Amino acid sequence: MRHPFAPARLLVGLTALTLGTVYGLDALGLRQAPGPWLFLTLPAGLLLAGITSAVWTRSRRRHHPHHPAGSSPTGP
Repeated sequence: MRHPFAPARLLVGLTALTLGTVYGLDALGLRQAPGPWLFLTLPAGLLLAGITSAVWTRSRRRHHPHHPAGSSPTGP
């Protein structure tokens, strides 16, 4: 079964991956992580994901008509 594309989840995952990588590199001493950048990255990524989710949901509603409750657009 295929799952629908969720761009907001992709952005949250990329944000978490970026933060984890930067913290890991900082812990290993390979790169110095700038403090303010790290504190601003998480809220910025979550805000961007929220905006993306709202736009994505609105555009999908506009392109796909509403189906009555209990019925599936792909069948039973």
